[in-house]
Amino acid sequence: MTRPRPGSRAEPARGGEDGVLRLAASAEMLFLDLPFAERVRRIDGLGLEVEIWDWTAKDVDELVATGATFSSMTGYVTGTLADPDGAAELLRTAEQSLAVAERLDCPRLNVHGTGLDGRGLPVVPAEVVTPAMWLTAARTLERLAALGERAGRVFTLENLNTAVDHPGTPFARAADTIALVEAVGSPHLRLNLDLYHAQIGEGNLIALVERALPLVGEIQVADVPGRCEPGTGEISHPAIAGALRRLGYDGVVALEGWASGDPAVALERFRTAYS
Repeated sequence: MTRPRPGSRAEPARGGEDGVLRLAASAEMLFLDLPFAERVRRIDGLGLEVEIWDWTAKDVDELVATGATFSSMTGYVTGTLADPDGAAELLRTAEQSLAVAERLDCPRLNVHGTGLDGRGLPVVPAEVVTPAMWLTAARTLERLAALGERAGRVFTLENLNTAVDHPGTPFARAADTIALVEAVGSPHLRLNLDLYHAQIGEGNLIALVERALPLVGEIQVADVPGRCEPGTGEISHPAIAGALRRLGYDGVVALEGWASGDPAVALERFRTAYS
């Protein structure tokens, strides 16, 4: 029997009961010794929602058969936000991704300023983002939000860091993604606020959460340095969890990070920090 999937369709990342956060984890970064579908089952069996990246490299039928609740997936295959040809490609592959999201009943589809290669590097790097690029990106995201509205799903724009993981990626800072999502002004385009990336790029995380939360579709976390579970680095995750409770956030917080040791232990540390 398939469980009802919280947050499905166009519902924003809200809906936990009594202010309890919904927790998710990336199957791309945990239980790496297992086949992918078994990673999904393992995370689901621990009571968490599941996040995936590139659906083209997965057996979608096998993922559906797991019965897991999918929280987020990559919402495009190739393309960029800020040039006409790249934007057309992003929108074309976003439509393909929406069809897969329908099969998985995945409510949120994640996008970036440009496609990323297998090493996380931008396919079309940009050290300088021009005013024309900003305008093209906003128009592309408006069209993306319209696709989401027709499909009853939400696209999320993720902030990244350029110092460690994604050098040369345009529109990477949280300030950039906030500006673009505000400019579009659609409930079908929200923020994927990644606090690991924001700590490296900008810091001041609680103030950032306070500023961004009205626009948030979901929040992703990992510690700094190392991108592992809470408690392995410098971020005060309990303080962030407290701020989220104070602000009334009851949506998804996802661990998009590596396990410093046993993945099950890493997920328990994550759960403790955000429960």
